[in-house]
Amino acid sequence: DEFISSPPRKTVRFGGTLTEILLKYEKGDTTDFELLKHQLSDPDIKDAQIINWLHEFRASVAYLTKELEQLVNILLKLPWLRRSREVVEEYLGFLGNLVSAQTVHLRPCLRMIVSQFVPPRITIREDDVDISDSDDDDENISENFDTCHRALQTVARYVPSTPQFLMPILVEFFPFINKSERTLECYVHNLLRVTVYLPTLRLQILELIIEKLLKLDVSTPQQDIEDAEETANNSASEEKSTEEGLFDMEEDEDRKGNKVVSASIERMAHPLAERLDILMTILFSYIKDVCHVDGKLDISNTKDLYRDLVSVFDKLILPTHASCHVQYFMFYICSFKLGLAEAFLDHLWKKLQDPNNPSVIRQTAGSYIGSFLARAKFIPVVTVKACLDLLVNWLHKYIDNQDTGANAYCDVALHGPFYSTCQAVFYTLIFRHKQLLDGNLRKGLSYLQSLNFERIVMCQLNPLKICIPSVVNLFAAITRKYQLVFCYTIIERNNRQFIPVMRSGTGGDLVQTCTNPLDSFFPFDPYILKRSKKTIDPMYQFWEELSAEDLENLKKPIKKGTSEDEDDDFLKGETPQNDGVIEIAPNSYESNTRSPVSSIGSPADCYVTYPL
Repeated sequence: DEFISSPPRKTVRFGGTLTEILLKYEKGDTTDFELLKHQLSDPDIKDAQIINWLHEFRASVAYLTKELEQLVNILLKLPWLRRSREVVEEYLGFLGNLVSAQTVHLRPCLRMIVSQFVPPRITIREDDVDISDSDDDDENISENFDTCHRALQTVARYVPSTPQFLMPILVEFFPFINKSERTLECYVHNLLRVTVYLPTLRLQILELIIEKLLKLDVSTPQQDIEDAEETANNSASEEKSTEEGLFDMEEDEDRKGNKVVSASIERMAHPLAERLDILMTILFSYIKDVCHVDGKLDISNTKDLYRDLVSVFDKLILPTHASCHVQYFMFYICSFKLGLAEAFLDHLWKKLQDPNNPSVIRQTAGSYIGSFLARAKFIPVVTVKACLDLLVNWLHKYIDNQDTGANAYCDVALHGPFYSTCQAVFYTLIFRHKQLLDGNLRKGLSYLQSLNFERIVMCQLNPLKICIPSVVNLFAAITRKYQLVFCYTIIERNNRQFIPVMRSGTGGDLVQTCTNPLDSFFPFDPYILKRSKKTIDPMYQFWEELSAEDLENLKKPIKKGTSEDEDDDFLKGETPQNDGVIEIAPNSYESNTRSPVSSIGSPADCYVTYPL
């Protein structure tokens, strides 16, 4: 009964052996050839049939010339991945035989393999519209990817020139950013796997991935991400308040005692930010895995990867304005060893001081130096001081050369790198001044005094007028507190010279324009992607909010008395009582202050008095 009810095994063949069919085709008899194509294209083809055909094709690859490209394409479309182990092994053997005997078919073979780097597509019908995307529920997807990489390694073993033909195909098949997160995740993961066994492609593959990440990053401004999160949180709060009162107190208590963190908590509300978060997590994992062998840092591997990443940084990241997250791959790899962080700073320093580089690149390098020194916990004070020495000495030399010449006036177009370096120094001091003064206050103050900030602030180039006002304000408060330089007279003069501009628009609002003439930003501002930020946060220096006591200390008057009394007051951190008010909110992306919600991890808004 079982035999009768089961369908017969499909092993029937028509048209003779493969060699006979191909010879007939060469003579113009296409009947058996068309039958062969039909059998190979049968969606119900069985494993035994595939194995038999592949066995014959392996013995007849010499006949599979360019003229039989159509037949080869049908073979490449065979559903071999989701078949038995015997089919997979036979197919891999066929691929090896084919590319070694007929390299003309190398590209189609590579395209077939790379097309399998994403989950299979399924079609869902919604409101008479076909929506096609990845099948995220395929249980064998990991095993299928492993098989694809075996196939690619097989081809590369037989054809040494595989990498140069493969790279354009990898670029061509990269999914659009509107594809599902799973599709992008799988493709990027598989690209990075290729670098393990085809190391000559690593630099190009990293460039490709980071270029795509950069497009995602600049398409999702930080403010848009924060707005989306705020909207999602408000919606969740409204839903929660609607549900209140529907459950008993016991049930509520029970639910509180058994907290289950759902995956949705880690999802980004902004769809592009969600994709970027997933891909950045993969990139960070890749960097960690390459640099560590058996849990220990491998210096050789790390240096090689660092060189590749610096090359990508120079080509893609440095010329891109105001990216928020992608540049953190340099932050992360530099955290593995101090030597890497110092090498990165030295690299940026060379970019900054080289007059042959475009001004915008030099300015951006300055922004990276300041932000890196301020935010990287793994950079010790001794390195911060060494960098400050370099930067400040360069500023003084620049002033020596420019402050008395024909160009000794405030102009961003002429002195952009100078102003960017000033801002980097000011920003570093804001974040690091406590560490610079920690331990031995007198020694720390002596060091800061030796930097001679007064000459920089008072020079004809007037950096306080160009740097972001919020950074200038906090720098002024700190340097006044420690009596390093008094900036407020210059700030007031600059404010009087600044003429508000009427912007044409609805209502004719009076607004101040050009409050950020450098168009500067600090690239290592707080990282806000939920999953990948777990990698960055432990090594990241967040802004320490000013306590009420700190604010009071900034307002306390210096007592009248002798110079010794004044010195004592100074060492206690007291500053004179003042009459005017300035706002302190050093923010990287905007010159104006932002709300505490939108400046998480950055200095909060506060007010400090100063003399008019």
